[in-house]
Order: sequence, then C-alpha cells, then structure tokens
Amino acid sequence: MLMLAYRSGIFPMADSRDDPEVFWVEPRLRAILPLDGFRCSRSLARTLRRGRFRVTCNSAFPAVMEACAAPRRDTAETWISARIAASYRALHREGLAHSIECWSDDPDGGAPLLVGGLYGVGFDRVFCGESMFSVVPDASKVALAWLVAALRRCGTELLDCQFMTDHLASLGAVELAQSRYLTLLRHAQRPAARRPYSAAADPAGDGVMVGAEEAVLALPDGFAALLAAAYAAGSSSSPGNFIAQSLTQTS
Repeated sequence: MLMLAYRSGIFPMADSRDDPEVFWVEPRLRAILPLDGFRCSRSLARTLRRGRFRVTCNSAFPAVMEACAAPRRDTAETWISARIAASYRALHREGLAHSIECWSDDPDGGAPLLVGGLYGVGFDRVFCGESMFSVVPDASKVALAWLVAALRRCGTELLDCQFMTDHLASLGAVELAQSRYLTLLRHAQRPAARRPYSAAADPAGDGVMVGAEEAVLALPDGFAALLAAAYAAGSSSSPGNFIAQSLTQTS
C-alpha cells in the first residue's frame, strides 16, 4: 500500500506518536530538490572537506527513524507514529527504504555517536525524502549533501521533499504544482535496468559502470559507487573533499 501511494504521488502522516490512524496527503504544492541545483554554501563545503562527520548508508535505519520522530525544540508532537515507523522498517528490510547517517567521535572515548541523518523511500528514478534530524550543527546538511551526490550516481531524476521549508529553500529546493510533480513522477518511473554496483564492471574505479548507461541503482549501490569514485580521485582521507568539489561545480 505504501509503495502504491508513493508511485501515485501521495504519502502517509499521523497526528501524533500514539495515533493508531494514518491519513494520506496529496499537497497542492510540492517541494523537490533538483539534483543539479543543490546549493552548497561555502561553509557547508568547508565542513564536507574537513570530514567532520563519518557518513554511512543504511547502517542505522531504525535509529535514524527514532531520532526523526523524537520531540523537537518547537514541538513535542510528531507525524511519525509508531505504526508508520513500523511500516518503514518493513520497507527497509525489503530494500525500499534507506537512510544516511552522520557519526561523530564520542568525547569520552565510547562508540561513535549518531548526530544526524535522514531517511526516505527509493524506487525507479525517484527518491522520496521523508525526514531528517540533527543534534549538532550541519549534520543534517552533510547527510543531504551525501544523499544528493549518491543519487546522482544512482541515475535518480526526482528527489521529492514533500513540503517546502526555509531550510530546504536555502539548499536549493523549489516548489511546484502537484500536477507538475505527478508528470515528473510518471516520467521517472519509466522501465529501466537495475543492477548493483560491481567493481568488475567499473575498471576505471570512478564509480561509472561499463555498459550501464540505462541502469538505475538503489541508494546503497549509488553510495558505494560514490565512495569508489572518491577513492579513485585520491580523496580517501576525506571523501567529503570529492563531494564538495562535485557539488560546488553545479551549485
């Protein structure tokens, strides 16, 4: 039911964490983030280059969801109910929902701390961003920058942000009519080959697979291809260097 909803341009929400009911939303205006229009500020580029955070994909999906559903400074309520969270965990187990995580060293010497991230649903050439969180400055922005860079490697064409916010607008998101969004959504669901990233099919080590011009990668495979390209470019000390360069060239 969830995947049918996303393919039809609608998504679920709830009134509170404990709300047993789910309602379906089809906004009149839709926010998207053009993958060639991500706005990487100088300060964000510096943060990426310094490698302040270790960034992973699908390493802590349930924890990211919990953090996104946690009370915020401006409200104690959340639209991510327990029922919705369980449904997305099920999608994640089936390889349809993914997360990006930002980690920071524990000053007390313990395990790395999850300090930011995002999650969403991916299919065909579409990624629908659901929510993101940050407990330290810039962590969610870094997660989004990595997401955009990885989705470019995936062959993704449409990054859905649902509702426009000032924060998303500052990063390059634009608002369009739902009818226009549905047109883009239908086009991004045209049939395409799908295959995982393979080092054997990437002899140059640049993240571009031979004979895969029409292939569409899932986010984890696009993330792997992004890391391969960063290492091939000599950015192993901080893949953020490679990402910052690629994003500032098109910002």
